[in-house]
Amino acid sequence: MNLSPLWHPFTQHALAGPPVFIERAEGAALFTKDGKRIIDAISSWWVNIYGHNHPAIVASVKAQASRLDQVIFAGFTHEPAEKLAEELLQIMPAPLKRVFLSDSGSTAVEVALKMAVGAQMHRNKKQKRIVALEHGYHGDTFGAMAMGAPSVFNQLYKDYLFAVDRLPFPEKDKEDVTLSAFKKILAQGNVAALILEPLVLGAGGMRMYPPEVLRALKTLCEQHGVYFIADEVMTAFGRTGTLLACEQANVTPDILCLSKGLTGGFLPLGATLCTEEIYQAFYSTDRAKTFWHSSSYTGNPLSCAAACASLELWKQPETQTRLKNLCAAQEKARLELLPQVENARRCGTILAFEIKSDDPGYLSQIGPELYEFFLKQGVLLRPLGNTLYVMPPYCISETDLNAVTTFIHHALDALRRGRLERAA
Repeated sequence: MNLSPLWHPFTQHALAGPPVFIERAEGAALFTKDGKRIIDAISSWWVNIYGHNHPAIVASVKAQASRLDQVIFAGFTHEPAEKLAEELLQIMPAPLKRVFLSDSGSTAVEVALKMAVGAQMHRNKKQKRIVALEHGYHGDTFGAMAMGAPSVFNQLYKDYLFAVDRLPFPEKDKEDVTLSAFKKILAQGNVAALILEPLVLGAGGMRMYPPEVLRALKTLCEQHGVYFIADEVMTAFGRTGTLLACEQANVTPDILCLSKGLTGGFLPLGATLCTEEIYQAFYSTDRAKTFWHSSSYTGNPLSCAAACASLELWKQPETQTRLKNLCAAQEKARLELLPQVENARRCGTILAFEIKSDDPGYLSQIGPELYEFFLKQGVLLRPLGNTLYVMPPYCISETDLNAVTTFIHHALDALRRGRLERAA
């Protein structure tokens, strides 16, 4: 029984052991209260792209904390927010001209949906339908849940979610099925927007698809006046090897969702970028056409200061070198050679594969067993059921990355021999 009053996310407390008490962190490592070192091989849910407690981000937040902690963002502004918007637009594709700040990836998606539907309505297009990609995941607020695939994540709330048209995931050699399905939906009319995770679906199992599909879907959106929403909450800032996954398809979204690595994982912050056309759809002397969305911490100065420092780190040659080296190292892992491995794949810094199992899927018992095994070896890996992935900070050392790979080998060997629990 959990003695703490805390209720942890994605945790079944009736089955889980006590949470691991982390006292401090540095670089690619977490340190427990009793001094154990744990390699953070998933960047603490994909956020700490430069590693924990990066000195440049620490210094930026400390400096800002002595000047301004928080101010209402309706009718007010401040230097960190203005600087962040300017620097984001400097590195993002030119058609993206406006930046709306929120406080998480899920809220960035909520903002995007309201922008898309609202802009269509204000332009008298009356286009209301949203199309999403099968197996997608966009967050846990209600609009974001509606966009996500029907799954264990949202099953309990399905009767409260609005209807969404879904495209079949573009499986290898079956990509035309996805495009044909989208064409049929578009032919019916009344589509406001398409939302998807470019190239890699995160919580949906690290499923990957080629840039050509992304480009074809964007072209169809352009032909039918449909807004293209790219949820790059996970994939942005180098995760797929480039600043944005969309770059690899040479497409620019009409609306772009950012979070996670935006602050280097230091503080919560979401950003939704859009074209000038979408902004102008709400720009009016009619107050009723105001974009009605906010949260208390919109534009928080401390989060913006962290994000500004994070963007400076992104520009550093050292970051680009580390990113290139990590991509190359993940390519060399060659886990597809192991007999228990299926569908080994890589996109940029993300390495993933399925473990052969009699109970595949997110609720596979292999997931929690492997999680416990890796923790006892001093590695944080959190399988998505029988899907195992590695997504470390860019600063991870060769020694630590090799250790992660070695323990994966040990775990799969123990599974093969039916001795995983004893090995742990």
